[in-house]
Amino acid sequence: MTDYSKIDFSELAAMSDDEVVTHSYVRDIRLPSGNVLALITLDNGRDHTRPSTLGPVTLLELNDRLDELAARAKAGEIQAVAITGKPYFLAAGADLSKVSEIPSREVALKMGQLGHFVLGKLGELGVPSFCFINGLALGGGVEIALNSDYRTVDASAPGLGLPEVFLGIIPGWGGAYLLPNLIGIENALKVIVENPLKNNRMLKAKDALELGIADAMFSPVNFLEDSLKWADGVLGGKIKVKRPNEPGKLERLAKWDVAIGIARKSLESKIGTVAKSPYAALDLLKAAKSGTKAEGFAREDETLADLIAGDQFQASIYAFNLVQKRAKRPAGAPDKSLARKVTKVGIIGAGLMASQFALLFVRRLQVPVVITDLDQARVDKGLSYITDEIGKLQEKGRIDSDEANRLRALVSGTTDKADFADCDWVIEAVFEDLAVKQQVFADVEQYVSDTAILATNTSSLSVEQIGAKLAHPERVVGFHFFNPVAVMPLLEIVKAPATDDETLATAFATAAKLKKSAVLTADAPGFVVNRLLAKVMGEAARAVDEGTPVPVVEKALAPIGLPMGPFELIDLVGWAVAAHVQDTMVREFPERFYASENMHILSKLGQVVEKDKNGKVTDLTKEAKKAITVGKKPVDEATILRRVEDELAQEIKLMLDEQVVAAAEDIDLCLILGAGWPFQAGGATPYLDRVGASQRVFGDTFHHPTIKGVGA
Repeated sequence: MTDYSKIDFSELAAMSDDEVVTHSYVRDIRLPSGNVLALITLDNGRDHTRPSTLGPVTLLELNDRLDELAARAKAGEIQAVAITGKPYFLAAGADLSKVSEIPSREVALKMGQLGHFVLGKLGELGVPSFCFINGLALGGGVEIALNSDYRTVDASAPGLGLPEVFLGIIPGWGGAYLLPNLIGIENALKVIVENPLKNNRMLKAKDALELGIADAMFSPVNFLEDSLKWADGVLGGKIKVKRPNEPGKLERLAKWDVAIGIARKSLESKIGTVAKSPYAALDLLKAAKSGTKAEGFAREDETLADLIAGDQFQASIYAFNLVQKRAKRPAGAPDKSLARKVTKVGIIGAGLMASQFALLFVRRLQVPVVITDLDQARVDKGLSYITDEIGKLQEKGRIDSDEANRLRALVSGTTDKADFADCDWVIEAVFEDLAVKQQVFADVEQYVSDTAILATNTSSLSVEQIGAKLAHPERVVGFHFFNPVAVMPLLEIVKAPATDDETLATAFATAAKLKKSAVLTADAPGFVVNRLLAKVMGEAARAVDEGTPVPVVEKALAPIGLPMGPFELIDLVGWAVAAHVQDTMVREFPERFYASENMHILSKLGQVVEKDKNGKVTDLTKEAKKAITVGKKPVDEATILRRVEDELAQEIKLMLDEQVVAAAEDIDLCLILGAGWPFQAGGATPYLDRVGASQRVFGDTFHHPTIKGVGA
């Protein structure tokens, strides 16, 4: 096994001269029994907006403190060691900015080895070690706890998790070996694989206690004091620690491999096989059922090095930075001070989309919301939906009864647009037809103030044309949601030529209050997401029209790692909607977009596709096959994939040249948040660079340097 003490880690420290160091402060605490506990507090000296992270310099300093404490333990000066964090945080894991700068697999290997070398000492001090999880603990923060002998958790800790798989790597400082041997294989699969792939779902303190990650939970009021008393009880033998899910021989013999097999099949059906990190985690978890801790750590070292050096980790970090940083500072957004206050919202329409808008606006803005439609029956149906959804939120414990009653009281319906008079934000959710949208805005403009903002949820029509006949087109803005409204995080905010800065600033401020990530786009056909999805759907339709079987087309794009195949996507958005989007794009760009008459034929049928038990499209129905006319020149998967790659590269280059968005990063942000483009691809542009599509189409790349791994 690896002798970590013989490895020179100075190279890691040298490349981290600008690291925000999390220091290890040690103080002795005499417990009621008379025992002395040395308490390490991790603190980076920053306020609560900058969690403590674990870079190389941080780890080496912690290593020195642990060596000193091991010597003191041997001398009998201390009887226990505990580690905790500054207020609200234990640690938020490795310093990702440093990990993403690693220049080679050799250095990546040392990064994993350093974590094991240092954190592993928490179980080898010669005296019991405790971790007092006093706040947020992610990645390496959780692994600090796992490497300790005992753990307590603050009941108010906002989240614990191992998000590494989401970022294209694995828990590489002990988590993949220690966790399943602490809480059992099925629970470990949920924490290490399932939760990260569900938008990084985290554990609450109570979850950690029930799973057995934490041995005790205490109130935040006296968390440290209670943890110290509990540790004293453990040291004195008065408290016996029982872990509810620790695996026994039967689980290792009968359940372990079965659970891994089920998880593997589930992953294949949900995300395909392109993403490497989930399957690498499965391999490590499978191996963790036997062997020594040293063997487990060595496996983690090698796997982590491979993944850090690969393309998917670098792409994931790029995507992570887009979502965590760029999305919070949208390119081109006007100064926040220009935003007007929104005190009442009007929604034109009472259908499903409009009702979803109403629920979102009333929950997030906590202001009166009024909906309208052509007749009272439609209004009443919309109000009924909103009321029912508020009731469901209450049933799930998301809101209490007082909040539910308050939200219901804030929502009203009307057939008289005069009731919109005091609205300062009006959004339409009517049929995707230019004349209809122009008319509803013209009607409501008679009643609202000159500064009330008129937002359109159009997915592909010209915002400029929608507002062209209004007296005040400067207060019209595109505000394009994605379905389902409550779940999808993206908002495309569309600036028409006449849209003024106050309107735009208010749109961005409103998006932030709605907890959506907004991207500014020019008033161009299809904006970003629909324009590019139209490319994908068009090429899929072209291949079928040529005679290619649907199963071949569905599989063709698998190497990209998209969450669903093209026909699964079309079936989700609706065949009529997809045909309409295609028509819109062909009308605007007839030389570049493909229109399929078969799409219109299929949109008139009931069930168009057959699906397996996982919802994946397996083929067209017999009725659909009879209805369409196809050629006799089928193409293979490689041809379809290359077509899609090249068409996307061309269209994105044109969009950037046309300044539809500020940069390639905004294209990727839109596709990640609005179309589920996989993190491990980094969005579209890094992927297109890596596969050579950018070079093939325009002789350059979108990124300089390209976003790819460092290799072996």
